[in-house]
Amino acid sequence: MNKQNKHYNQLTQEPRYQISGLRKAGMSLRTIALKVGVHFSTISHELRRNATVDGYNPKTARNDNLKLTTCDH
Repeated sequence: MNKQNKHYNQLTQEPRYQISGLRKAGMSLRTIALKVGVHFSTISHELRRNATVDGYNPKTARNDNLKLTTCDH
């Protein structure tokens, strides 16, 4: 079996705010992905993973990510 090395970078604060603004402007996931420079599935996952009652909140997404990366094991 051929194992592929896949490297995933987490979204930083800047593209999260960009995603939020472009989504509020009514742009499609694919268009947002092109503008941000990531695969459209990254946008889809980001929006689903960080959905709130009021929609996508980049500040909440950033805070949740910090909790995951700074917890003690």
